[in-house]
Amino acid sequence: MNDQSPSFSAQVNEDFLWDDLHPGKLDLLPLSGDRYHLIYQSRNYIAQLLEVDYQNKRFAIRIDGSRFDVQLNDEYDQLVKRLGLHVQAGLKVSEIKAPMPGLVLEVSVKEGEAVAEGQTLLILEAMKMENVIKAPAAATIKAVNAQKGEAVEKGFVLIDME
Repeated sequence: MNDQSPSFSAQVNEDFLWDDLHPGKLDLLPLSGDRYHLIYQSRNYIAQLLEVDYQNKRFAIRIDGSRFDVQLNDEYDQLVKRLGLHVQAGLKVSEIKAPMPGLVLEVSVKEGEAVAEGQTLLILEAMKMENVIKAPAAATIKAVNAQKGEAVEKGFVLIDME
């Protein structure tokens, strides 16, 4: 393992913190669809990816029948936290774009609706996984550009906000 590799921390179920995780310490191999083979500290696990929120670096996984909600923080996130800065303070969002190509399974908001930070906007299925797209900040829905059952490409503007 290279000592120069980036480190991550992972907050699990909001009460357990793994510090100084390096990609070289984990062996993760895709199996099929949403299942992965994970080797950590010489132990084997089968992990199922349940939910993905790439924008906020949040993931829900199931290992041995137990659900784990994981918040990943890279070196930048860790530095911001140590300095006491808040990246999203005063964040103004105008568009929610598809983080990957997929199929819109559900649209949870409508034009003119006020939404809170973290509120579910829609669910996008990609690679047999349901990806919950949430509001990164409080806003008002200006336009919903995707409908249930519609296939969208990466970067497609799903929702306009103001």
